[in-house]
Amino acid sequence: MANIVPVKKEQHQNLKIATKRNLAHVDGQHIVPVNAREFAKAATSFPVVFVQDPDSSRFRSVVMLGLEGGENLFYKDEKWLGLYVPQSIGMAPFGLGLDPEKEKTLTTCVDLDSPFVGEDKEQALFDAEGNDTEFFKNVQESLGQLYDNEVASEKFLQEIIDNNLMQELELTMAFANGEKKKLTGIFTLNEKKLQELTDEQVVDFHKRGLFVPIYAMLGSIGQINRLIQLHNDSSEDKISGIQIHTVNAEEKANA
Repeated sequence: MANIVPVKKEQHQNLKIATKRNLAHVDGQHIVPVNAREFAKAATSFPVVFVQDPDSSRFRSVVMLGLEGGENLFYKDEKWLGLYVPQSIGMAPFGLGLDPEKEKTLTTCVDLDSPFVGEDKEQALFDAEGNDTEFFKNVQESLGQLYDNEVASEKFLQEIIDNNLMQELELTMAFANGEKKKLTGIFTLNEKKLQELTDEQVVDFHKRGLFVPIYAMLGSIGQINRLIQLHNDSSEDKISGIQIHTVNAEEKANA
């Protein structure tokens, strides 16, 4: 269980972070958040998709690390197999949280229960005079960049929703033993509707750099084949084929 608290000099003067850290905290996670500014890099390893929160109906962008819940195909034997590490997981044991002493203000937080945190580690957060170390300054700068990227990603997502460019997918996996499984709740971009954008919209999207994450997301769908390969390399329950089917509104209503 994580114990995430704001970093305070008075309380954490002697706190240190391990130099060598791994991504064990995402072992067993089949999706992790990714922001639009990193779609292009993320697409080199993973399918980049949207998923919808069942409680709030809010969409968020994620990368798929597995084909079913609890399956992380990119973290094996304490090693990361992807070409890219999403920013949202690479910052651990740090994160952003609300500062209890300053209303509506975000501050750097740390997970005190992380195995990479303790007074016996190597990287100090504060020097002998109580000033931020270069290491801690870099952490804060990286978290600030991550926050800016997430804000930009929210704006990108809103553009997709406002222009009705979302497309739901349904994946049907056929296994060598004859079993079939369906993976639902995955959304990508609708290529047909992208082609129907007006000339004015195309120019506007181009000027604002929206086509970079758009085409990265569309191209990343092919990485589903990479997930199948990784699954078959590590499981006796082999996947023999997969069908990707687009779901239209009428089909969903009649389901």
